[in-house]
Order: sequence, then structure tokens, then C-alpha cells
Amino acid sequence: MIRLAVVVSHPIQYYAPWFRLLAREPGIALKVFHLWDFGVVPRSDRGFGHTLVWDVPLLEGYEHCFVANRAADPGTHHFAGLHNPTLVPELLAWQPDALLLFGYAYRSHLTLLLHPRLRRLPVLFRGDSHGLCPRPGLRPRLAGLLRRLLFQRFAAALAVGQANAAWLRASGVPQQRIVIGPHAVDNQRFQAAAPMAFQEAQQWRQQLGIAPQAPVLLFAGKFEAKKCPLQLLEAFAALNHPQAVLVLAGAGALEGEIRRRAAALSDPRVILLPFQNQSAMPRLYALADLVVLPSQGPGETWGLCINEAMNLARPALVSSHVGCGPDLVIPGRTGWIFPAGDQLALRSQIAEALEDPGRLRAMGLQARAHVATHSYEAATAALRQALTLIGVRR
Repeated sequence: MIRLAVVVSHPIQYYAPWFRLLAREPGIALKVFHLWDFGVVPRSDRGFGHTLVWDVPLLEGYEHCFVANRAADPGTHHFAGLHNPTLVPELLAWQPDALLLFGYAYRSHLTLLLHPRLRRLPVLFRGDSHGLCPRPGLRPRLAGLLRRLLFQRFAAALAVGQANAAWLRASGVPQQRIVIGPHAVDNQRFQAAAPMAFQEAQQWRQQLGIAPQAPVLLFAGKFEAKKCPLQLLEAFAALNHPQAVLVLAGAGALEGEIRRRAAALSDPRVILLPFQNQSAMPRLYALADLVVLPSQGPGETWGLCINEAMNLARPALVSSHVGCGPDLVIPGRTGWIFPAGDQLALRSQIAEALEDPGRLRAMGLQARAHVATHSYEAATAALRQALTLIGVRR
């Protein structure tokens, strides 16, 4: 058996189903080391601005442990937020053949990568950063140089997509040590929930006062600056479409400003919905006809809401800074990509999308077929390829 240790910041709704699948893989003995307990106990989410616990199973079906986090301010919002002094001893005690490391920019990650007792342990890296929004200045260049030194420690890397693979190459990882292991969500859960979700969405439309034939644009996520919900609201207000409805679902720092601007518009076509937990997301996507993610800057490393929406046969409109764009959004087939920050282009693209409802539905079906290639099975095959690449075999 290949003894594969996984180190990840905390239980994450997008990774737990993959870990369950890996735990059933022949020839792999898996153990996941969580560095923080966010998501499974009530904790304040800095992005959403309130306390939450995810309502889907995050710890079932795979061996795991929580490594004590001694950080004064625990969390993934700063370098020192993951400080786990017993991580290396606990890894050594389990005696892994290889380590899959999610992320690198935390105190515990750096300790692990530089620790002399782990120097012979092959490390596979998985992250989702990209260079779609290059940052000028000395500090980014210095960070790039430090990454090139640090990333020499990785035996191989699992790239989640094209933009991430380019970033890895720019960070000094040779092409021959990069394997594409696509970013995925629980496709089976979302597609199994689809029939009931569409029924519930029809009732929800009536409750919200949305006309049966009205096209619905959806923004779902944190109301924060990098995701640009205000830009979407302004572009929609300038559109003057006679029937279209904009639904903004989420919470966060910009919620008050969004409510003020929406009230100033006095437009019943703008609907604000509260934060929706994971089990409610299929119904939310079923409510929409087009999902929009207008993020700007380097922070939107992927945008897994697009994977989720495509499983409900919804095309997507994303900015050029959204990491999943080059992989999931095929212009004119599964969605559209507009230049980040260009509000006129955003408005124009929304108008084009709403011109032909039949085309929009057809694109949604193409999106659902395309996102099937971004699965946990594909990620598992990539992991096995990477393990073979670095010489770790049964």
C-alpha cells in the first residue's frame, strides 16, 4: 500500500468528497491532517461576516486527524494563522511514503517544507494560484524569486487548470513535473439534486415574484471587493432590460452598500437573498439562467461556484481574472469571458447572453457536459500519475 499523507488547512466542502474517493482507491492508504477546525465547529467566517458551519459531511469516509493549532489568531487569512508545532512529529509517526500538500504560504507549511527530518519525503504540491492579473512592483518580483527557491522542494505538482499550470512554470516547477488534476466539486451530488432543485426553484420564483419567462442573472458568494458585486449591480441597472432579474445571494462586508444602492434604484428586478449553505446551492443555481462572476484582481484563484452552476446546466459569464475561465468557460459554447474591470463590456456581454433564451439553455447543456471532465475521478487519475512520476509505487 502507498501510504499517502495529506496536509490541508481545514475541512473543505470541495475536498472532503475527493478524500472519501481516495480512501476507497485500491493500493492507497490515506490519512488527512487538518490544521484547523473551521467548517465543522461554529467559527466566524471573515468573508461572509458571520458564524457558520457547513451543512454537508466533511469528515466522513476517510481517516483524518486535527493537528493542534497554537496560533494566537487561527485562520487562513494570514501567514501565522496556521501554527501546528506537532505536525512534523505526527507525520513521522504515521510514516508516509508521500505527502500531498495543499498550499504553501503559512507558517506550518514552511516549517514542513524546510524541516530536515522530512527532506527525503517526496512532496506533491496542490494549489490554485494563477498569473491572470500580473502585479507590478518589487514586492511581487521578490515573492516570485522566493517561490522559485521554495518550490524546488516539490517532487511534482498537481495543477488545477491551465492558468495554474502557467503560474507553476513561472514559479520554477519544470513542465515535466506538472500534472493537470482538475479542480472539481461533487458532480454526483449536484446532478442527483437537480430534479428536485428545479421543482423547488419554480416555487421559489413565484414566492419572489419572478415572472415565469423572466431571465435571471445570479451572483452567489461573498459580498467582498474582489468579487465585484457592485460592478455587476451597476451594469445590470444600466442594461434596462424589460424582464431580466438580478439575484444577489450571499453576505459580507459590502452587504450594506449593496442594499443601499439597490434601494436607491427602486428596482423590483433586483433581489437580495441571504447566505445559502451548501445543501441549498442546487436550488439556487436552478433559480438562475446565467451565473455571473465579475471578479477583479488575483484573488479569484478558480471560482468553484462555476463548477457547481454548470452541474445544474447553467452557462457562466466570468471576468478574465477568474482562474477557471480558460478551462471551463468556452466562449459562445459554455459561457463568456469579459475583460476584468470593463463595465461596458460586462453590460454588453449580459445583453448578448439575454438576446436568445433558447441559445442560453443549449449552452447550459454544453456546460453540464463539459464540467463532467472536471471530476474527482480525473483528479485521482492525475494523482496516481504524479505518484508514478516521482517513483512512488505499490
